[in-house]
Amino acid sequence: MAAPQTRREREKRNHEKHRVRCNQVNLQHSKAATDNLMQVITTQKIWIALIEEPYLFQGRPLWITNRYRTFVADEGNSRAAIVVSDTTLDALLITQLSDNDAVFLEIDNGQTYFYAASIYLDYKDPIENNIKTIEKIVKFTKGAKLIIAIDSNSRSTTCYDVLTKSRGSARGVLGSKQLHIINEDSTKTTFHSSRGSSNIDLTTVNNQMLAAIKDWEISEEESCSDHNIIKFNLNFTTNNKEQKYIFLGTRYIMKEQQHTEFCKEKYFS
Repeated sequence: MAAPQTRREREKRNHEKHRVRCNQVNLQHSKAATDNLMQVITTQKIWIALIEEPYLFQGRPLWITNRYRTFVADEGNSRAAIVVSDTTLDALLITQLSDNDAVFLEIDNGQTYFYAASIYLDYKDPIENNIKTIEKIVKFTKGAKLIIAIDSNSRSTTCYDVLTKSRGSARGVLGSKQLHIINEDSTKTTFHSSRGSSNIDLTTVNNQMLAAIKDWEISEEESCSDHNIIKFNLNFTTNNKEQKYIFLGTRYIMKEQQHTEFCKEKYFS
């Protein structure tokens, strides 16, 4: 007969149940970087990988382990993806707010629900234009926990970079949407190449998610990409008082003007 669990073992098990391990990385459409990420997910038991510029074949992500769920918009040539490796997570693609450059999921870990997005901001577009998707996501998730991984393609000293460029207003724009940039000052940068290094990859959360994100760091591990892997945990404890969300009906794809009423009925009725 198996020995009974000690109190410490029970506490550790309960803690693991509430902790969601996450990675964020731009794979630069590289097969080697994708293979490397699969190894990291397996060895470190990463639950969610928020990806920009995945490796593609005929417009679809490739070389991602088929036992993992890969979410992209069904429009081809995706520059954003989310991989969910843990089978205990219930994940749903919110199609009306996902496109080639943005993937947006609703996720339930059995204890709490939250939203996660991976977004690529094209450096050719003014940041004020390509921030519109983020505005819609923030509006849709009002009152719920939200995390957004962003390749901003912008530089700013307020994001612990050494300079600010014309697109470097990202922090101000995100702050105006009540999003917090979690990036910390570090000797490592999120991007490095022969042209230099910078912190263009941002991890952002809203007020409701702020207390849950822990252990953010730029990994020292080889990523096989010019972008480093970002690691962090989402810790959801029973101390977080919230309405338990249990979905039993049909998910609808709605027009934009229906979002506000939908959120009111879904979360606050």
